[in-house]
Amino acid sequence: MRRAMTSSMRRASWCAFGCACVLLLGLPFARAGEEPSEIVLVVDADDDDDDGVADRASARPGERALARLHWVPREHLAPREHLVSPPGSAPESGSSAPFRFHVRGKEVGLQGLRPGAGELSTRVGPVPVSVLELRALDAEGASVDLARSHASLSRALPAPLGARGEAATDVDALRWLVIGPRRALPDVLTVSSFGADGRLRDRAAPSHLADVPCPPQTALDLACRLSAPLRASTDPVDRDHPAAAGRSILAEVGGRLRIEVAPGAGVSLRVGGPRGAAGHEVGRYRAVVRTHILRTGAGSPAVGADDEEAIALLRRELAGASALWGQCGIHLGPVEELDIQVRDAPPPHMVAVGCGTGQRASGGVIRLTVDGRALELPSRPGELPAEFAVRLAERIEALGFRARVSVNAATQRAAKRTADVLVRGAAGGFVPLGTPGDAPASTDPSLPVCLGEVELADGLQHFDDFDAGAGTVEERALIKAFEDDDPATIELFVVPSFGGSGRIGESFLFGPGASLQNVIVLDRGGIRAGGRSFALAHELGHVLLDMPGHPDDFGVDTPSSLMDADAADATIFGPRRLSVEECERALRQSGPGAPIPLLTPWPLFSEGTPAK
Repeated sequence: MRRAMTSSMRRASWCAFGCACVLLLGLPFARAGEEPSEIVLVVDADDDDDDGVADRASARPGERALARLHWVPREHLAPREHLVSPPGSAPESGSSAPFRFHVRGKEVGLQGLRPGAGELSTRVGPVPVSVLELRALDAEGASVDLARSHASLSRALPAPLGARGEAATDVDALRWLVIGPRRALPDVLTVSSFGADGRLRDRAAPSHLADVPCPPQTALDLACRLSAPLRASTDPVDRDHPAAAGRSILAEVGGRLRIEVAPGAGVSLRVGGPRGAAGHEVGRYRAVVRTHILRTGAGSPAVGADDEEAIALLRRELAGASALWGQCGIHLGPVEELDIQVRDAPPPHMVAVGCGTGQRASGGVIRLTVDGRALELPSRPGELPAEFAVRLAERIEALGFRARVSVNAATQRAAKRTADVLVRGAAGGFVPLGTPGDAPASTDPSLPVCLGEVELADGLQHFDDFDAGAGTVEERALIKAFEDDDPATIELFVVPSFGGSGRIGESFLFGPGASLQNVIVLDRGGIRAGGRSFALAHELGHVLLDMPGHPDDFGVDTPSSLMDADAADATIFGPRRLSVEECERALRQSGPGAPIPLLTPWPLFSEGTPAK
């Protein structure tokens, strides 16, 4: 019998996370002449099936919920009655029993329903059963529904480190209340964290419990103990700081926290966005980022020694950005699903009509070569750059190529909007463009044309305050070469460097008339900066928040804010935090109701549909 029950314990505890399991204190059934052991259950109030229904409230729990029960061979139970609490009650009779049974073949599973005490009738005598309840309490002392709500990642410095005037209470931290028979109450809780893939991420230090008065309506024969607040951290620097290490654990949006009174006996709680924030009811949203790592002229990628290392580095950076934006319940998706490509710089395939001036034509001739074939097209006096670009595209298509006109946003330096003509072959490949060697590309004094040449060896020429809306010709030639036709994706380009100095990242936002939208460009320095500035997560914030500036441009400098303009600090005080207001703005500007929905709902559970 001992061997059989040990096997049953293993079956009940092999699962990775989340359930109401059972703790056996000693052997479940004693030898003749010995005192019987006690079985301790935990109220099955969580949702292992991810269907939005507490497992104890489900008439037919799914396989994952059933796997967490404590299973007993039916042959070990008394032949007619299994429960004696109160005397004469049966598990089918309902509310008076603190636990119930699920029969599966030759086994019976015990499931905790409410805190209390009972007995299990076995062939060797009655076995005491204690059922404990684990409740998650928020900063205001309200219960967090284990089945329909979630834990949230901490967005504040630990209380001892908070700036003067900051709230001393971490509104995202949770306390854990244990309710049950006093003899079965534990002295400590253990907390583990699992990622969205089910793998163990972290284990927190044991959390000691203190005796506290029980909530109203608690039965008089029950006692209560309470833990200190536990923070869910976004990164190791925050988690391991001495001010927080004893009560912090690394966590991930879409993953779970597993709280146990002893190995195998506990509950789980999903991790999502900020509770109570406007628009965050589903708990999690997903953004799609397409990453392009550019090679230099020598053929090596912008970061890393080779293509494989470059992809690994960007996976790490994207995972880090996901971790920080998890404060808002925003994720970039599983690492293995990230779209990351290493590419050569495109050849000159784009002609910019109007360059940076955007003036009307005065009259002249534009001369180009398209895949070595000469092309001449006269401009018409008074013609807008976009109008000439349309005629140029038609002439190129008449030669058997594909041409697309892309009108750029107006800039402060330009009189009118400029336009680009992008040329491809019939099969979609790049078609090289050039200019005649013995003649200027344009003889029109007010309508210049420029070839979009990408030369990364001397750094990418970047925009300034005057042409930020359209970007430089070189930026447009690079970005338009590889961007997709889906405005709801974010394009990330990684280049060796920017021309000049002082810039490691930039972003192009959604806006009326903009030809470059929802694009991020980082250089090698932005990747190397890592946790000092979180350049990728910061630039992602500009796109998601649709915010070209920074909160401290005309306000108080907050170095711990991710969106601070100039913060660079690898310690816990560095730029890694997002406010609830920023989380709400991200959903307003980029969520499902936005003109371009960059964020799509990725619910933590499928309501009413048991997960497979």
